[in-house]
Amino acid sequence: MSDSITTEIIRHGLLAAAEEMARNLCRTAYNTVVYEIHDYGIGIHDASGDVVADAPGIAVFTRGNDHGIKKAVEFLGADALEPGDVIILNYPYWSSAHTLDPLVFAPIHHDGRLIGFASCRVHVLDLKQKDPGYVLDSTDMSQEGLFFPATKLYRAGVQNDDVFNIIRFNSRMPERTIGDIQAQVSACVTGVRRTQEIAAKYGAGTLLAAMDAINDHGEKLARLALAKLPKGTWSAHDFVDSDGVDLDRMIRMQVTVTITDDEMVIDWTGSDRDVRGPINLPVGQTEAFCSLIFKALTTPDTSVVAGNFRPMRVITEPGSVMHAVPPMPTFTLWTGLIGGEVVLKALAQGMPDRVPACSGGDVCSMMGLGVNPRNGEPWLEATNEAVGFGAHARGDGEDGIMHISEPGCRNNPVEILETKSPMFIESYGYRPDTGGAGRHRGGVGVGRTYRFTAPSTGICLVYKTKTQPWPIGEGRPGDNNHVVLNPGTDREVVQGGSYNLLQAGDVLVNNTGGGGGYGHPFEREPERVARDVRNGFVTVAGAARDYGVVVDPDTFEVDAEATAALRAAPAPA
Repeated sequence: MSDSITTEIIRHGLLAAAEEMARNLCRTAYNTVVYEIHDYGIGIHDASGDVVADAPGIAVFTRGNDHGIKKAVEFLGADALEPGDVIILNYPYWSSAHTLDPLVFAPIHHDGRLIGFASCRVHVLDLKQKDPGYVLDSTDMSQEGLFFPATKLYRAGVQNDDVFNIIRFNSRMPERTIGDIQAQVSACVTGVRRTQEIAAKYGAGTLLAAMDAINDHGEKLARLALAKLPKGTWSAHDFVDSDGVDLDRMIRMQVTVTITDDEMVIDWTGSDRDVRGPINLPVGQTEAFCSLIFKALTTPDTSVVAGNFRPMRVITEPGSVMHAVPPMPTFTLWTGLIGGEVVLKALAQGMPDRVPACSGGDVCSMMGLGVNPRNGEPWLEATNEAVGFGAHARGDGEDGIMHISEPGCRNNPVEILETKSPMFIESYGYRPDTGGAGRHRGGVGVGRTYRFTAPSTGICLVYKTKTQPWPIGEGRPGDNNHVVLNPGTDREVVQGGSYNLLQAGDVLVNNTGGGGGYGHPFEREPERVARDVRNGFVTVAGAARDYGVVVDPDTFEVDAEATAALRAAPAPA
């Protein structure tokens, strides 16, 4: 038994342990994607594998860790787990991610009894996938790297050198890859130690009862919130630009969301099948990004626990883009980053006052790699760009922040990119007029210009460029994401997801999209439009064109008479 006060003390102890895991990970990781961007998912789980505490990084990782732990235990058998074991799993169909997002986890024992797990997932740099950096066009799982189907990195506390040697001889960047995996091990060992200390202080029975109570309370909060949501069934669809192989085929994501008194059902029946390229999702990731949307709607102010998601059910069709089965390729996981806002698009039909319009809609990653002329060593650096968020019933969308799929993440600072790679950042700032016009304006996107000072590979991971960020009501769409290679030259190319072989002097501009608007633009107060012009979010021309507001370019004052005339004029055909 665990009384409510003891349960709350244990809950905060577990949360503190998860945060300590994250800090140890960031202190020991070799890869800026981990320690700068926070591309990780960390959790402490009960003996069934259900998360009871996490440290936010990439939101879909933590829920995916639940799925992976359960599949690994099913494969190995609980009796095969010993104190001191540390296990690696990156078989996509079990682990909920691609091969370069390995899940490392450790069982937690107390007095010979399994009481839980500590988990850590990060993005590592290389595990012998067919292309260095990232794979955009694989057609079979065998092209996507080494698979570890719940393999012991440590057995009863002793390092398994055979596994580390396999990694060392099959990675293009072995030191950094092994360093990051060992950082994951360090994080898990921290979680094991701290959880064991809680068990020693309060007793294993009390800890296990507290874990049950934590998840039961999480379920209760979710059900109370679900009861207040509108009931009904709504459908929506959107597209991923392509699968990376059939470049002219846009891939349809089709969802139907039903809310009843008891549950929210998110049904992906009707999504595309026979997708040849690597944007197919392991089902664990589909469940995870749906969980993120459900969490945002029901219990956004409390930490993640598995009980939060008991009133949610996800339906997928095996063999579809939302439920990959072997040997379907899964490396480019962008479907899972874009898919959350397809769920919001459906919900916006039934609760436009509760959900935002679409954001820029993508993580808009840019990865560079090559040989650094400063030291002759291989380099690989990456960053995700901010997007504009969608406007909503209570106000404007945020300008230039990380996409909803990665709320705990950051982008790589300019100083880090320029120090560790032959890239020079020529410009970086907001993109005016990219937020969708409306009574409430969509947030604006950003643009970052990279000049490469040595031959390099530039990989663009942007898969929502062919459809616009959708608005709500009479709002206007946001501007699209797009990448421009060598702008203003006879070699200019506008593109999205792409693998580019670059020469010294080549320029790549990553332009991210703005959020959709909310409500009719002419309902926006002219003074708010003028303030946007002053702050650089809207141009003088954009104010007149999109909002019917005439703003003096020098004083930023509104010309009331000209504005009234412009807003009274008939809309263009």
